[in-house]
Amino acid sequence: MSVKSESTHHTSKTLAALGVVYGDIGTSPLYSLKESFSHHTGLIPTDANVLAVISMFFWTMIMVVSIKYVLLVLRADDKGEGGILTLTTLATKKLSPKGKSIVTVLGLAGVGLFLGDAVITPAVSVLSAVEGLQFVGPQFSPYIFPGALIVLVMLFGIQHYGTAGIGKWFSPVMLLWFATLAILGLLEVLRTPAVLSAINPQYAFHLIASSPKLAFITLGAVILCVTGAEALYADMGHFGRKPIQNAWLMIVLPALLLNYFGQGALLLRDPSAITNPFYMLAPSWMILPLIALATLATVIASQAVISGTYSVIRQAILLGFLPRQEIRHTSEEEIGQIYLPLANWLLLACVILVVVIFQDSSRLAAAYGIAVTATMLLTTLLLAVVAHHRWGFSWFWVALVGLPLLVIDLSFFASNISKVFSGGWLPLLFALLSIVVMTTWKRGREVVQNRLDDHVMALNHFITSMKRHPPIRVPGTAMFLSRVTNGVPYAMLHNLKHNKVLHDRVVFLTIMTLEEPRVEPVDRVYLLDMGDGFWQVTAFYGFKESPSMVDICRACSLQGLPISLSMTSFFLSREVLISTDEPSMPRWREGLFMWMNKNALKATDFFHIPSNRVVELGVQIEL
Repeated sequence: MSVKSESTHHTSKTLAALGVVYGDIGTSPLYSLKESFSHHTGLIPTDANVLAVISMFFWTMIMVVSIKYVLLVLRADDKGEGGILTLTTLATKKLSPKGKSIVTVLGLAGVGLFLGDAVITPAVSVLSAVEGLQFVGPQFSPYIFPGALIVLVMLFGIQHYGTAGIGKWFSPVMLLWFATLAILGLLEVLRTPAVLSAINPQYAFHLIASSPKLAFITLGAVILCVTGAEALYADMGHFGRKPIQNAWLMIVLPALLLNYFGQGALLLRDPSAITNPFYMLAPSWMILPLIALATLATVIASQAVISGTYSVIRQAILLGFLPRQEIRHTSEEEIGQIYLPLANWLLLACVILVVVIFQDSSRLAAAYGIAVTATMLLTTLLLAVVAHHRWGFSWFWVALVGLPLLVIDLSFFASNISKVFSGGWLPLLFALLSIVVMTTWKRGREVVQNRLDDHVMALNHFITSMKRHPPIRVPGTAMFLSRVTNGVPYAMLHNLKHNKVLHDRVVFLTIMTLEEPRVEPVDRVYLLDMGDGFWQVTAFYGFKESPSMVDICRACSLQGLPISLSMTSFFLSREVLISTDEPSMPRWREGLFMWMNKNALKATDFFHIPSNRVVELGVQIEL
């Protein structure tokens, strides 16, 4: 690749990252400064207070985003992939079983908080954008709430088309959005250049020293200026570290700072503009176009977090923390572009419920702060474990760098704890429910597997027995899916018991999900010829990949075991769970697990096996 073409490639990836990664943090100017002077904080927009808050915004973006995420967290990748589950798997690889359990719970809490964020982001972003209608005229105020609902329903309604078709429009829209932020802010800064003195952290320290309680409460709103920073890490696998870093340093950070300083300059000149300093930056003729652009930007911000939700849920499914559900691939080029129908409609239901309950972006901002600060706190803790156990840094160096970041995260989180009863309970509830659901499913599957292992027959012993006392063989290929590589699937034993025949070629297939994001195609399957027509196939997938029987059959054929999907009979065990007098887990968890197991997607649908080639044989399992 020539220098010119390589430069063009990096530029296009930087613009693509701009369109997807920075939608959430890019729409923060819609509400962040307004919330810092809301009735929740009680802070009055005097000149000193305005400069103090703008100073907090400036240094928060420098410390939390530029230093913590851009310089440090983005280095904690697993083969180029990022995200809270990736960080969790990295952190647990060299820990004791007890330490692994603790870190896993922290990771699952992070997943829950991310799901809470995925519900709050579309709600607060779209509401804050549509609320600009009140500046067009009071007659438009009644249309804010239904207008937001219409936008949200349309947003989730088009998800099944995937982001492949509409993604190409994201970058130009967000580039226009950031250019608008920068120009509106710059024009106001030129009118009141005194606001630039807020770069001096002395203003923030003065507010903290003179009114510590007020400053502490205000921190809960200041954190809103970095909402969406976690997307830098979560979406790293799609764009790479460099494009994300370049987009932040060259476009996003300058545009956001100019806009925040511009809003601050406006407040220095006219404190009454605090009702909505973002929209009041614009001239009256520009309000409607700005509302339209802001709505598009918030839809893109919501799209990014919705797509991230699909990815996180798929990872949780493949790592064994959630039951199987339908996963559709919406792009032939981009492996990460997927659509989960069940997750999509559940997410929409939760978003609508949240909008109906809160009905106002200011009230939702309280819930938003908890989700953001808790996620950032967990990220810092997990990063410290990775730095010590994975990168080999001593605890001294980890503490030297990590403690200042931890103090910042704890300060923001503690400030938001006061908002628990005014909306902050929402993401905490999501985190708690997620931990309960995912640990229940994980524990339930372990119990089921233990019950099966108690009565499993060793595969080598079974094949030796079949060679000594061969049953009737019939033409064709039979594939038996098994959870373990060293045991005989129950479907095989039931087939022999009832049909008393074996196919000429018998394939035992085990699909394993590794604690790494992706597996190279050359390493997809491992074949073992066990003789007399018996084959053992182990297929390997990363936790960011979706297993496919078509893919497995193709990989087997390339390694000398030709398998035709349309000419193979697939034998699966259908598990029937039975409650016992002495359950292996509390009754309520057992009931939850049995309900999830009953509603899990069938293996035939999950692995894309033709239904007319499947034979299911039931097996009863006592819990």
